Parts: sequence; C-alpha cells; structure tokens
Amino acid sequence: MTKKNETLGEALGSNVVRADVGAKARSGADAIHALGVGLLLAGTAASAVAGSLSVTEEVELAASPAQTWAVIQDFRSWQTWHPAFVATEITRGEGNEKGSVRVLATRDGAKFTEELLSHDDVAHSYQYRILESPLPISDYVSKIQVTTSKMGARVTWSSSFNVDPGASAEDMKKTIAGVYRAGLDSLKGSAHQ
Repeated sequence: MTKKNETLGEALGSNVVRADVGAKARSGADAIHALGVGLLLAGTAASAVAGSLSVTEEVELAASPAQTWAVIQDFRSWQTWHPAFVATEITRGEGNEKGSVRVLATRDGAKFTEELLSHDDVAHSYQYRILESPLPISDYVSKIQVTTSKMGARVTWSSSFNVDPGASAEDMKKTIAGVYRAGLDSLKGSAHQ
C-alpha cells in the first residue's frame, strides 16, 4: 500500500474511510466527508486545475493569546490538542526550531511528515510544510497564528497547496478545512481556555 493509499479516519469518532487515489475509475461522489476529516477518492471528471488553492479557518476563544499559544505552540505535541492525531515523532531537529521535521500519526495509522519553516513566540505563530502525506496534494504550506480578539484570542489556521492530477480541488479544500475545524473546535470545547 502506498502513502497515497493510506487512511485518515476516526478523528472524533468518525467512521474510518479508505482512500484509494490510484483507483481512477471511482467517482468523486465516493469522497469522504466524515466530520470533514478524511481522504478522498480520486478520478473525478472535475479534477483539479493547476494552481494554488487556499484554506483558512478561525476560532475565537475566551482565553488570552498567551494562554492559547501555550497550548498550541509546541510542534512536538499536537496530539495534546488536536483529536485527529495520536503521536508525534521528531526525526530531525529539536522540535520548535526552524528545520525540525516531525512525523504525525493519526488515529488510524496514517502518517504526515512535516518540516517547521518558522516559529515565533513573540508573534505567536509558526509555519510548516508537508513533505510526505497520504493526501493527494503538493506544495502544502500552512501557518497557525494566535492574535488578540474581543473575546480573548483568535486562532487562524491557513494554508496554500496544489492538488494532484485526478483529485477534486473542492473535495481537498473541504477535507483540509475539516481537519482545521476539528482542531479549532477541540480548542474551543476544551479546558484549555
């Protein structure tokens, strides 16, 4: 089984969904959307066009930016606040230093290898890119930032990426937005506030 054929399932108790990106005969109607978290089946007639896509999700929290940053700032411990992930292994670097590489494991065993591009404790932000993943995407770069809001803190999670040939751009945008929403909603509903 190739990395593009791995799964990203049961985050927050959703159903496990298998992605078989190599199955060109399957239609885009088979794409998952279990709480917006999962992988897609490729081969739709409306395959992605070349170009950069973007996704941005936000949440406001009744906590200070410093308190919120303390929860999400560690590149080594997403499993403590994001329900889709169960483990992080640092394979290069110290974790919160530029150039550090981590492997995130999901609840169903899918792996995402990511490199930290920047980490700024003063601006409460970091940026990372995906090096390898089971998702049919490339050139993925993401930023997470905590700012002040009327409620207390605003967390903004944004990214830009390209979709592999044969995969649906809209389905990938929904999947990535769903992953962001799951993490941000977990922050909002947690005792971290």
